[in-house]
Amino acid sequence: MALTKADIVSRICKRNEISMTDAVNVVEAAFEVIKASLERGETVKIKNFGKFSVRSKNERRGRNPLTGAEISIPAHKTLIFKASPEIKKIVNNTASD
Repeated sequence: MALTKADIVSRICKRNEISMTDAVNVVEAAFEVIKASLERGETVKIKNFGKFSVRSKNERRGRNPLTGAEISIPAHKTLIFKASPEIKKIVNNTASD
């Protein structure tokens, strides 16, 4: 099961006792700021959550897995997410002291 943007908005409404409209505006604004920063090539660090960054990949040679033919994979950018140690602990269910 995936957590959707609507789920995030709903949980923010309940947790902070704010209107649905206000929660939608906050979530949309936060995502827009993150997207714009990544588009400019900036790193986005969210304390106790993780770090988003954009990495450039050079052109390289590869193989078509179906035919085995050699192909050229063009240069491109990719999004990287590195989880914080706190999130890793939560995901791995290792309680801290």
